[in-house]
Amino acid sequence: MCLVVVAWQQHPEYPLIIAGNRDEFHARPTQEMHWWPDKPDIVGGRDLQAAGTWLALQRTGRFATVTNFRDAQAPVAKLRSRGHLVTDFLESADAPIDFLANIDNEAYAGFNLLVSDGETLAWLSNRGASARALPPGVYGLSNALLDSPWDKVTRSKATLERLIQQDKINATELLRLLNDRNKAPTGEIDTDGLPFATAHAISAPFIVLPDYGTRSSSVAFCDRAGNWRLQERRFDASGKSTGETAFRFETVV
Repeated sequence: MCLVVVAWQQHPEYPLIIAGNRDEFHARPTQEMHWWPDKPDIVGGRDLQAAGTWLALQRTGRFATVTNFRDAQAPVAKLRSRGHLVTDFLESADAPIDFLANIDNEAYAGFNLLVSDGETLAWLSNRGASARALPPGVYGLSNALLDSPWDKVTRSKATLERLIQQDKINATELLRLLNDRNKAPTGEIDTDGLPFATAHAISAPFIVLPDYGTRSSSVAFCDRAGNWRLQERRFDASGKSTGETAFRFETVV
């Protein structure tokens, strides 16, 4: 389970605002957010098991993030890692819609992919949703289709909308949004074959479970002059912060 909320062309100073939680098994090896030595124009965390990433940016202002799609389809051997979709877009010169339209959907397990080149924000899922450019708005994405009315999605979108209205867009407030550990009401839980306690726990924007949970929270926003602010906060299995890293850089055209 993961969560991403994005505001596109909704704030007078920051046209793109991103806040996302990466949820993963705590045993999966991960590298903290950094500028990649082998791809020096990319900044993001790195999955050391498959060498991809869940959220990253490129110095040119390109951005991408991916979430898994929760469905009942059995995993297929030798599918490509979904984390490579992020780096493939960042290294591409294609417009967002063109890039999404050329993805081989059958080569990956279920995914949602959000991409932007600073001019367009676009989304694709290989679970029944074709590529489309998104008009200005606030969007929420977890492990179903874009803006699916999951409690964690609607609640996080509402918080981001309120922060925009109150002109409180900064790393502190966005990280507080992502630290929401309140679970959905018990009457709204769809266990989908999971133990109820697990299904209830993963209904929160920030997940705390012994073996699986929110590993990191990332926020990023860019002003109209092309100045990016990016911050990652990391957590252990108990949900306690273990460190954070912040970056600032200018878009290079």
